[in-house]
Amino acid sequence: MIVSLPESPQAIADATWADLEPLYESLVTAPITNPREWLMEWSKLEEVIEEAGTLAMIAYTCDTSDAAKEAANLRWSSEIFPQAVEMQVRLARRLVESGYSEHGLETVLRGFRTDIEIFREENVPLFSELETLVAAYQKITGGLTVDWNGEKKTVPQLQPFLKDRDRVTREKAFRLGAQAYLEKRDEMASLFDQMYEKRQQVARNAGFADYQAYAFKSKHRFDYTPDDCASFHQAVEATVAPAVERLMEHRRKRLGVDTVRPWDTQVELEGARPLKPFSDVAGLIGPARRVFEQLDPELGAQFNRMADEKLLDLDSRPGKAPGGYCTKLSWRGMPFIFMNAVGVPDDVSTLVHEAGHSFHDFASHRQPFVWQRSVSHEAAELASMSMELLAAPYLGLPTGYYPPDEARTAQMEHLEDVLVTLAHIASVDAFQAWIYTSGQGADAAARDAAWLDIRTRFERGVDWTGLERERVSRWYRQLHIFEYPFYYIEYGIAQLGALQLWRSSLSDPKGTVRKYRDALSLGGTVSLPEMYRTAGAKLIFSAQEMGELVSLVESELEKLRGGA
Repeated sequence: MIVSLPESPQAIADATWADLEPLYESLVTAPITNPREWLMEWSKLEEVIEEAGTLAMIAYTCDTSDAAKEAANLRWSSEIFPQAVEMQVRLARRLVESGYSEHGLETVLRGFRTDIEIFREENVPLFSELETLVAAYQKITGGLTVDWNGEKKTVPQLQPFLKDRDRVTREKAFRLGAQAYLEKRDEMASLFDQMYEKRQQVARNAGFADYQAYAFKSKHRFDYTPDDCASFHQAVEATVAPAVERLMEHRRKRLGVDTVRPWDTQVELEGARPLKPFSDVAGLIGPARRVFEQLDPELGAQFNRMADEKLLDLDSRPGKAPGGYCTKLSWRGMPFIFMNAVGVPDDVSTLVHEAGHSFHDFASHRQPFVWQRSVSHEAAELASMSMELLAAPYLGLPTGYYPPDEARTAQMEHLEDVLVTLAHIASVDAFQAWIYTSGQGADAAARDAAWLDIRTRFERGVDWTGLERERVSRWYRQLHIFEYPFYYIEYGIAQLGALQLWRSSLSDPKGTVRKYRDALSLGGTVSLPEMYRTAGAKLIFSAQEMGELVSLVESELEKLRGGA
């Protein structure tokens, strides 16, 4: 035993960096007589430290109003983890210099070499300061509420009203949600000013021209480039944006309105009333158990275990951070799902999406080292977005949530959302590229203007006349831009991969699930293209191949509409 490991993450919940640094130092100074044994000791240390910090993050996002939880999260995110990065680079350097490797460790070592190359000690305090700014953004957004007919509601709790049959109700909900962010626009813009400058400084310190170039390197994007992303944007503009415009024209006709306004984009076009797949969290979890059991018994058992061990926090409530995520508890070998359910079909999609991440965590945990269980975002999102499509046939009763007609409506809504989301992804990624490469990203007014210009390229068929400020507010709601810069194109790459799996599943559902699980079990031991090949997909950036998938989605939508 090289390191005196903590007995559990809870044992170091209150630890400071001064408490943890000696554990890393013991690995820095220990002779590497048996590289695999030394590496396993380091892996076990990372498991327990990662989980302790993750538990602090979970506690804070579940209740951003609690000062003690906020302080604990900040201690881990802005004090401990940035300091740990420096130690991790020192340890990675020792391993690389030892010359040790083994089958399945090649991609990990490639990542280590990259981390060593770009690490700069002067960036450590900058990352700490960035985490403090991220926590401030989370506190602002987690505290946003609106007055709905005398009742205080969170912004996510307005979602059901955006689906209401009454257009006046929808407009009111839309305007209240946008106004909540607009009232905090200056405060959030000031936070982003600081984030922008610190990120650009990180890049300059590491020898990069801008933060985009640094981000691609730090995210280990070995298999595609900024130019590929620009090709993705162009392909979306050529194939997806016109398809979305056709969707909106269909919507305009069905609603019988002169133009589609932003508050018209989410109301269901079928049925007498909005879909309400469940009324409480128990009604969300129960059918999900059956859906996953029907899809695949092992996946069903994994989800049941999470539910039984209370590793799901699904309801929306005041003080809870917005959004949804799945994170892993590395020491326990278990995932945790967080979301803000309010009783709409999007909540079912979100739970299924995050469950796909959890299945990835279960599968990859079989790998021996903690780094082999971590995957790139492009691989992670393939797991989640594919699960949305693979689970879709089981969402109807008696297995899932909906009677037959409503199941058809939910499936149409999901496929429409695939196209709308691809256009949104392209706009978010193009916007981030503009922010960090245009030379104008430090100017808050220029950012807002650029968002409007870029949004117009990709979002067609919706009438935003007189709503420019509300349209601007959308990017302030996109937490990735604030918290995880350049984490968004992954969703687009993965969505195209998921559509390829869905295409295969239409003729071979069981075989597709088998390939899906085989790909997840690889964890981080192979390259991104190889992981996609194992699943039965490939990376797509061209308009021709993207267009084929868009046509398939539109064709399936026509079939579903014909079943009305």
